[in-house]
Amino acid sequence: MISCDKCKRPAVTYIRHANLHLCAKHFIEYFERKVKYAIKKFNMIESGDRIAIALSGGKDSVTLTYVLHKFLSKRRDVELFAITVDEGIEGYRPPTVKIARKITSELGIEHIIVSFKDYFGMTLDEMVKLGDKKPCTYCGVFRKYLLNKTAREMGATKLATGHNLDDEVQTILLNFLQADIERLARLIPQRVQEGLIMRIKPFREVYERDVVVYGLLHNLPMDMNECPYSYFPVRAMVRDFIYNFEEKYPGRKYSIMRSFETLIPCLKQMFPQIKLNRCERCGEPTSKRICQACVLLEELREKKNLSQ
Repeated sequence: MISCDKCKRPAVTYIRHANLHLCAKHFIEYFERKVKYAIKKFNMIESGDRIAIALSGGKDSVTLTYVLHKFLSKRRDVELFAITVDEGIEGYRPPTVKIARKITSELGIEHIIVSFKDYFGMTLDEMVKLGDKKPCTYCGVFRKYLLNKTAREMGATKLATGHNLDDEVQTILLNFLQADIERLARLIPQRVQEGLIMRIKPFREVYERDVVVYGLLHNLPMDMNECPYSYFPVRAMVRDFIYNFEEKYPGRKYSIMRSFETLIPCLKQMFPQIKLNRCERCGEPTSKRICQACVLLEELREKKNLSQ
């Protein structure tokens, strides 16, 4: 049996990039220290904040909900609540919505559920059958729309998402490979924009694997299934490349992240954050006259009318 490098108790995990075997107690301390470091580094949480947690019911968002509740539940100057978006993915979303209800009930956190069907008149499954865009296009645009709108209407000052180190590094490299440097610059918001709730990512310094280990050690309800629509080939190739690179050279995910952070001042200078407009149709913030959600929704409604 391998012992913890800190106390000689049985190790539950191995941190490859740090060459550390850790027991449950010391891994939890290590994990929470990483999360607190990220929160402090980017000033993610301030006195007076009302934080909306984007709670899908998946492993990352459930663990994030638990951790933020642990950190903040005794503070009187910060409030937490959770938002679950039910896209309408048959066989996949219902179990995670159930998990979201369970964790918020156990922690005593206010929980709001909003759905594509109620707001847009169609589930994601129906959109995919009807439209000609990739499923992730519809899901990404409409999820962000509902999360931001609901968070704002509920008085949120921040919107916390469960994006971990793996997610962030994949996005950084993907944008670079696609020469989308302007989108890369937007990964770190420069200032608060009217109508747009500032996003925070407390897990940006922790590996996806460590999120799972932390959740298992706390017996959190977690769904490990992947979305049936998550077959974006370019991201999958980037994910696999980074995984193999990290396996051979531990710590390279942090290297990519640090390189990106070093470039942030240059990116902000090259691509200053533009002032957002209000969508002429729905009033939500957008860089154009009509927001992308309204554009996609109009296309879908036209196709639906033609098919009837």
